[in-house]
Amino acid sequence: MWPFARSVTVSETKSLTDSASDSWASLVGWFASSSTGVTVSADSAMRVPAVNAAVSLIVTSIGTLPAKVYEASADGKEPAPDHPAYAIVHDDANDWQSAGKVRELVTVDAVLHGDGFAFVSKGGGKPQEITHLPRHAVTVEWLDSGEPTYKIGATYYGPDYILHIQAPSLDGKRGLGLLQAGRDAIGLAILLEQSAARLHRNNSRPGGILSFDGKITAEAATRIGTSWKATHGGDNSGGVAILDNSGKYQPVAFTSVESQHSEQRTFSLGEVARLTRVPITMLQSLERGTFANTEQQALQYLQLCLLPWLKAWTDAYRRCLLTREERRQFSIEFIVDDLLRADTATRAEAYAKFRAMGAFTANDVRRRESMPALDDGNSLSSPFTTAGTQATTGDNTQPKEAA
Repeated sequence: MWPFARSVTVSETKSLTDSASDSWASLVGWFASSSTGVTVSADSAMRVPAVNAAVSLIVTSIGTLPAKVYEASADGKEPAPDHPAYAIVHDDANDWQSAGKVRELVTVDAVLHGDGFAFVSKGGGKPQEITHLPRHAVTVEWLDSGEPTYKIGATYYGPDYILHIQAPSLDGKRGLGLLQAGRDAIGLAILLEQSAARLHRNNSRPGGILSFDGKITAEAATRIGTSWKATHGGDNSGGVAILDNSGKYQPVAFTSVESQHSEQRTFSLGEVARLTRVPITMLQSLERGTFANTEQQALQYLQLCLLPWLKAWTDAYRRCLLTREERRQFSIEFIVDDLLRADTATRAEAYAKFRAMGAFTANDVRRRESMPALDDGNSLSSPFTTAGTQATTGDNTQPKEAA
């Protein structure tokens, strides 16, 4: 007997105005400033090129990779297009959005804010469509067992109706999204972007000091400053300055911090890469990128960055779209072959090794290259080792008949 009550009644519900509630903490987090004093929100963070590139790469990768429902068979597994969940994970999630688009919307919420949600509509116990749920429309509450329940409007739903994609969490309840975990790093990146913009807005010229012999009035100082900016500021910079009344102009030199502005922006780029686990070469920082390490970092992107998100999606799909009985026979998986595709020569070498060891048939190779199957292409015999095959020597002449 399950020791906890499985009803959706929650013993304690805290409102948004309760400063002890998780909802209050999330609301405060939306408007919290970083240590730099810059307010970091989803909009401001996505205006930072490095953050935009990293988040967009993760989100679009998950949106473009195909997902399929598979059925176990005697020979392994085969796609199960007749299963009700197949169409909504592979083709269209609902009447107006593709399956990939819904995954993008949910994933961007999870990456930036820590949690993303989608609702699974069911009829007769079978999944019919999936729709994205805005974060503000969902309230998550927990039973004494730790099982989550999801409140949408006035209705509670169990975990088998809500696709909940969560970033790594400290307490298992709220995901640690990029805006929270990387608030200071992103705030610094925003500040550096603003500093660079201001610097170039002034034609990359430092400020200076105008000085005159004797005492001048406030009105005269204002008039001289306005006149100087109109004559030598912006597009007029670089001309010859004419000063009277023993006036002197002394430019203000860059400080050591300003002179290392470029290095600071490069470091900020690395911080975003660390936070998202996206290899820095994939954020177009190619100073130390080579053909060898770039290819390896692409593999690292799949293994260390993308696979945890894909696993979160397959677990959520399995929980919501497959019944307990179906989970013994069916599975939902992403096809990542396209991310592992190398150049033609490397692929051909890999296929040859798989053929030689008897792991691939000719038709297996042709399917991966989007080519039609051959009538005699299902044999596992290797053309490189099987006696009597022409591929052994590469000679196209017909063998001589035995005497």
